[in-house]
Amino acid sequence: MEGLIPLVNRLQDAFAALGQNCLLDLPQIAVVGGQSAGKSSVLENCVSRDFLPRGSGIVTRRPLVLQLITAKTEYAEFLHCKGKKFTDFDEVRQEIEAETDRVTGMNKGISSIPINLRIYSPHVLSLTLIDLPGITKVPVGDQPADIEQQIRDMIMQFIARENCLILAVTPANTDLANSDALKLAKEVDPQGLRTIGVITKLDLMDEGTDAREILENKLLPLRRGYIGVVNRSQKDIDGKKDIKAALLAERKFFLSHPSYRHMADRMGTPYLQKVLNQQLTNHIRDTLPAFRSKLQSQLLSIEHEVEVYKNFRPEDPTRKTKALLQMVQQFSVDFEKRIEGSGDQVDTLELSGGAKINRIFHERFPFELVKMEFNEKELRREISYAIKNIHGIRQVLPCLFTPDMAFEAIVKKQIVKLKGPCLKSVDLVMQELINTVKKCTKKLATYPRLCEETERIVASYIREREEKTKDQMLLLIDIQVSYINTNHEDFIGFANAQQRSSQVNKSAVGNQVIRKGWLTINNIGIMKGGSKEYWFVLTAESLSWYKDDEVRNQR
Repeated sequence: MEGLIPLVNRLQDAFAALGQNCLLDLPQIAVVGGQSAGKSSVLENCVSRDFLPRGSGIVTRRPLVLQLITAKTEYAEFLHCKGKKFTDFDEVRQEIEAETDRVTGMNKGISSIPINLRIYSPHVLSLTLIDLPGITKVPVGDQPADIEQQIRDMIMQFIARENCLILAVTPANTDLANSDALKLAKEVDPQGLRTIGVITKLDLMDEGTDAREILENKLLPLRRGYIGVVNRSQKDIDGKKDIKAALLAERKFFLSHPSYRHMADRMGTPYLQKVLNQQLTNHIRDTLPAFRSKLQSQLLSIEHEVEVYKNFRPEDPTRKTKALLQMVQQFSVDFEKRIEGSGDQVDTLELSGGAKINRIFHERFPFELVKMEFNEKELRREISYAIKNIHGIRQVLPCLFTPDMAFEAIVKKQIVKLKGPCLKSVDLVMQELINTVKKCTKKLATYPRLCEETERIVASYIREREEKTKDQMLLLIDIQVSYINTNHEDFIGFANAQQRSSQVNKSAVGNQVIRKGWLTINNIGIMKGGSKEYWFVLTAESLSWYKDDEVRNQR
């Protein structure tokens, strides 16, 4: 396990040399805190050397990747000064200031380009820390007005990564609830799983107060807890007080303070170093499988790209034409695969391409049809007006069925309403085809002009097809409107309606007796005059009457 931290250090150096900004989300510890929170003092205590720039305002204006390596001799190296060893740590401070000014200028501006510093010493444990600019509120000098947002964005760029542990430095003489460092950490790590709290300036708290509840992880609990440290005061720094003497004073403070005496073995800079070394080593070990898998995936992707371009010959005069044809052909194959659903890479996050078009046809279009407004009261009113308008000046007689002309007028009006959902479905399909084209042209991003022209030509062709598709669709609807086939088997005409009604009644009621009793028939002149009483039986299918109630002689 001892080789894990040096392994990550080599990867960080490799990315920095390539100009890449750690695309693989390397396991690391980022130091976050407000201005004058004591971040620099904590780091210097870990190294046992004064080597960081100091002053008013923003001093750390670029991320400092600080790699501490246990060694027999003590010296420092910068990645941008290969081969040069710094044994005087005042020169290290001057080089950090010079390299910062070289990129950011003299106006106190900031930059996200890191400075890589490696320190070899017998007084350190193997550890890698990233010192980030202190959180500020008010711009000073020539700093831009949005300097606070710039610093915040830079810090979030590092601590938002899942593989980054957060070392949140907070002074004890301020309200912990208002800590800028803990506030930022809470945004990206709400459960407090990746955050390590460091409480500084414990010796500067008001008399009668202490940070015991904080250090015991009771007030704002963190999974990895809090560690208290006591840094040198500004007077000690100006007086060049030795850091080793400061560490002894720190140890004495915790052993003698009544509130911290019981936890003195878990406080102080040496304990902080030990904990950070263990935490980082364990963190690298835990994240190594996923990290390795991601690294292999990217390696395979790059090897695939190399395989695609390895046959290109710079000296071949036709290479440009060949390359162009290959890329256009690849675009065509990718587009077809996305529509047919046989793509090499299956999207598990959302529907796209042919699958989304299929959904439009089978889900969205039927939904749009069902969603069409249908007001029965309004339809009845339209039918009434249509019937009256068909008759004109003639009297409208009560009838069971709607006249043919009125029926056709109402039905045609309903059929025309299908145009809206149909045209909307065409628009949705067209939009998905355009989106598919844009996704397929991403592989041509290396050649912006080719990418732009390919997208423009294919999109314009799709839009031409769109107009013809809409014309054809409107023609099909007009065909349906022009002739209504009432003899079609699905159409319920008079005969079918009567037959279906009879079948329904039979199945539901059967030949049940509805009513029976005596019935007097008057004015039966053709039946020898006068009136006569008969026994009648009314069933669901017939009306019968008889001479008497014994139902013998049926008439």
